[in-house]
Amino acid sequence: MKLYVYEHCPFCTRARMIFGLKGLPVDLQVIMEGDVETPTRLIGKKAVPILEKDDGTHIGESLDIVRFVDAIGTPILVAPQNEPLDAWVKEVWPTALKLFIPRFVEGDFAEVATPAARQAYRLREEDAFGNLDELRNATPMFVAQIEPMLEAFVPLLGTRKVIGINDITLWPVLRSLSIVRAVTFPRAVRSYMDRISQECDVPLMFEQSR
Repeated sequence: MKLYVYEHCPFCTRARMIFGLKGLPVDLQVIMEGDVETPTRLIGKKAVPILEKDDGTHIGESLDIVRFVDAIGTPILVAPQNEPLDAWVKEVWPTALKLFIPRFVEGDFAEVATPAARQAYRLREEDAFGNLDELRNATPMFVAQIEPMLEAFVPLLGTRKVIGINDITLWPVLRSLSIVRAVTFPRAVRSYMDRISQECDVPLMFEQSR
């Protein structure tokens, strides 16, 4: 199977996670920012991730990909759905976006390896979020908002060991925040981030935090 992704994208991270967690091989293909033709040809619109199955057909939604792959062999996403964790992701997402999007535009990712691709990404995100430099300058305000949310996550996390769909939706948010140097993660949250990174074989972004 072949998986088309952006390296930075939290939704693509979901699809990458399930392959790593299940130990299944996949041919990872990075689509360049600004490349409209490839995803449109595969699924009729510009969106990633895209899974090309062995029969040549395609799946284009991250959680649909996760469920399809998890159904191969013995499912591993067996932890029950946790509504408080769902609510936490929904709460943290708007603020997290404002912190990691400006840094993604600056990041060292294959999909923005050319000046044209990086400019295409910047224009796309500025169309959605406005001036990215202004967002960047507001980092202290957003950090002050998000760090209490991370503290509130600790009791929700508890001693969670069994993997479920909640891990697929929440870990990519934490991974995205790891590119934000100013954010301090509680010890239990950082331990969880590191453990899932090892289990799914998807790296965190601390090394290029900014």
